[in-house]
Amino acid sequence: METAEFLHALDTEGELLAAAAEEAGTDAEVPTCPGWQMRDLLRHTGAVHRWAAAFVAEQLTERRPLVEPAGLDGAELVAWYRDSHRHLVGTLAGASPDVECFAFLPAPSPLAFWARRQAHETAVHRVDAESARGGSPTGVTPEFATDGIDELLRGFHARSRSRVRTPEPRVLRVRAQDTGAVWTVRLSPEPPVTTRDASGAAECELSGPAEELYLALWNRAPLPSATGDRALAALWREASAI
Repeated sequence: METAEFLHALDTEGELLAAAAEEAGTDAEVPTCPGWQMRDLLRHTGAVHRWAAAFVAEQLTERRPLVEPAGLDGAELVAWYRDSHRHLVGTLAGASPDVECFAFLPAPSPLAFWARRQAHETAVHRVDAESARGGSPTGVTPEFATDGIDELLRGFHARSRSRVRTPEPRVLRVRAQDTGAVWTVRLSPEPPVTTRDASGAAECELSGPAEELYLALWNRAPLPSATGDRALAALWREASAI
């Protein structure tokens, strides 16, 4: 996907998140984030938006702390979230393609990284907001979902902080049935190593439509299908939280 496509998704997802929050109210419990109410979700996601925008706008090259607002609530908090989201979209849309700033996953450029990361950050938390509101969640395209799976497996879980590890080498496969994308995740005492292929034998395979896998791998929905050693599927559930 191109940066412009991620920006469009980010714009849409943030509007949907705000609408769900407004409808549910800031007291609403968030079923997909146990222990959180909508106010926690808005404070966190809005703070992440402002944090991300600052790296690009100020061309910051070092990580800096995320600061969440403590006192905002109710309609004022929803309005603050909307402003945070609009600020992020405007900052990314107006940035130079070759802007240099901090990024924490491999990407063609820092701008490409932040557009992609914030699109998926917002999509996942929009699902959280809609779970608090109730009713069916808004869908995402198979292409967007496939990209999100790729970012999660080959980006987040390639980092040293991933807890998805096994004492002995094991192999997990993930297959998006509608887009044909396949990932092979090699587990060991070290961080997982994931390749975009179906090479070698796998001891467990997770499969389903890309959108269902996307939400399941982010622990927002049940796994659609697991064959083989289901202990590896259970390991994902237990250890993969970001």
